[in-house]
Parts: sequence; structure tokens; C-alpha cells
Amino acid sequence: MKIRPLVLALALLVPAMPLLRAEEKVSLPAKKDLHLFLLAGQSNMAGRGKVDDEGRTPNPRILSLNKAGAWQPAVDPLHWDKGSAGAGIGKPFAEILAAKDPGVSIGLIPAACGGSPIAAWVPGAAFKATNSHPYDDAISRAKRAMQDGTLKGILWHQGESNSSGKSAGNYAQLLEEMITRFRTDLDAPELPFIIGQLGRFPAKPWGPGQEGVDAAHQAVAKKMKNVRFVSAEGLESRADNLHFSTAALRTFAKGYADAYLNIVGASNR
Repeated sequence: MKIRPLVLALALLVPAMPLLRAEEKVSLPAKKDLHLFLLAGQSNMAGRGKVDDEGRTPNPRILSLNKAGAWQPAVDPLHWDKGSAGAGIGKPFAEILAAKDPGVSIGLIPAACGGSPIAAWVPGAAFKATNSHPYDDAISRAKRAMQDGTLKGILWHQGESNSSGKSAGNYAQLLEEMITRFRTDLDAPELPFIIGQLGRFPAKPWGPGQEGVDAAHQAVAKKMKNVRFVSAEGLESRADNLHFSTAALRTFAKGYADAYLNIVGASNR
């Protein structure tokens, strides 16, 4: 057969790939020193940025729970929801927190599903596009991670799929109910919850639906304890005018980190 050289060439590429194997051994700190963050929402939380060397470089104090439920070094892409998964908010967010507190490690729990509407984030709801049950899977993965660490917050970016005029109407109610449900099901009544703003890209002006979701995000953040809203003003998109660029995601991650630190009383603003 003539495919042997191709097989050999592909095999030679394997050692150069980042540490992504489910069986990768990692050293876990004490449970109180592994600070866990659940990454939830749709594609801009899953990440669609271009993966670069910075994203591929592991940090021994930043881990990610992989698809099999095992810890591995956190390298982009963290998510596997769709083949387009790329660089996201999670890793740069973790880098900031790890740098601020050398005594802890960060454990990221990827659970975002590209394209998922907020209606998919309720118990029992299925989302066919990613062959998943977004809310149930997130809870299951969070509880698995909590066997090894301490849950510290939820990072949320979602709303593009609810930006039609019709589906934006009750978004605030659904978001508030979801936050309360997450806190109840994870036995964390005051768990920090960080909401990122939808992308405001000049080439794609907002309509009433986007304005409605944005207003809901801000209203819920003002109403609920330990909930914060992070502006995306000035952040650039990829060429699709839908997803944030890698550079924008890193800037956005700083906003998420500042919001979290503001809640826990360690903001340097």
C-alpha cells in the first residue's frame, strides 16, 4: 500500500502536540488551594479565537477538566463543543488569578456550548447542535471537579442566540432564575457570577434584540448579590463580526478577573 509514508508523517507530528491527553498525570494541590471556575454560555465563552503559542503553553498551576472528566494542563482550546473551538477567556483569566495568588492553583471547568440559547440552560434540556444537555452537563462536571477543589465562581457569556426581538423579552427573568438554580444545585448561595457583554462590533450594529439582552445583563448584575457585568466596549471581532479575536479575549479576561476580584475584595482598581 502507498499510504505508509503518510501514516509515518502523521505519527511524527504527535510529540509536538500540546498536553491534551485524558490520561495526562497532573499533581493536584490541597482541595482548598484548587480554585474552580465553571465556564458556561455559548461560543464566545467556549472560545473561537485563533490558538497561538501563548495559548498552547501550559502553566503548572492552571488545570482544565477534560471531556473524560480528568484533570490536564490547561491549553487552548479548552472546549470541544464544536470543531471550531479555539482560544477563549478561561486560560487568560486563570493566568491573571494565578499571578495574583502564588498559593493557589486554578481549575477550569469547560461547559460552554456554541449556539446554545438560554432556554437550553435548564434541567433536562437538550441541545442538538452540540449533542449535549448544557445545564445538566455543567452541573455534573462542576460536581466532579468539586471532588478535588473549591468552587469559586461562574463565568458566563451568552445571549447572541437570544438576540431576536421575540426571544429577548423574558431574558432577564430566565437569567436570574438560572443563576439562582446554579447556586442552589451547587450548594453555593453566594457564588460569584460574572456576565460578559455581547460584542459591540462596528461592522454589525445592534438591533432591538441585542439591546434587550444587554439591558437584561446589566439589570440582573445590579439586582443580584455577587453578580457583575463586564463591558466589551472597544473589543474587536474576528472577520465574522460575531466572535471575539484572541487579543480581545485576553482583554476581556482581564475584565472578568477584575470583576471577580471586586466581588471577593481583592480588586486593585
